[in-house]
Amino acid sequence: MLELAILGFLYDAPLHGYELRKRITALTGHVRPVAESTLYPAIKRLEKAGLLARQTQPGSVAAPRHVLTLTAAGRSELRRRLVEPQQADITDENRWFTVLAFLRHLDDRAAQAAVLERRLAFLEEPASFFYEGEHPLRAEDLDDPFRRGMLTIARATSRAELTWLRTTLSSLR
Repeated sequence: MLELAILGFLYDAPLHGYELRKRITALTGHVRPVAESTLYPAIKRLEKAGLLARQTQPGSVAAPRHVLTLTAAGRSELRRRLVEPQQADITDENRWFTVLAFLRHLDDRAAQAAVLERRLAFLEEPASFFYEGEHPLRAEDLDDPFRRGMLTIARATSRAELTWLRTTLSSLR
């Protein structure tokens, strides 16, 4: 997810590390804050792989800044990761939002639709946070008001996303 976010934000524009970290944190929120000790090794891995380049520019007030840009290979890699997201990128909400944030970088509407169809298929499968044996429990099945609340909120969120997915898929086809 972190590498995808780095590639996606740099696809939009060259950035220095601090600005990149702020944008990734805004995308992932407080659930998954990005520490410097995580971000900079990821940047170095991507740079070593030839997916990004670093350029030193004079700082406006302080020391010189290292501005990161995406290479042609980095642009290709972003598109590849968007066309072929891992299953966890489809099923995990935070990872899904990262894919969704950059899916516009795929020029192929059919490829965009294929990714959305995978998410749609995942959401259409019966699921719950709570089960009785193999049977997923619904909010109406629970006496616990807090668990019922979790399922009620999840159902509303899923319905909204399903509506959006179906509408967007219609427009892409």
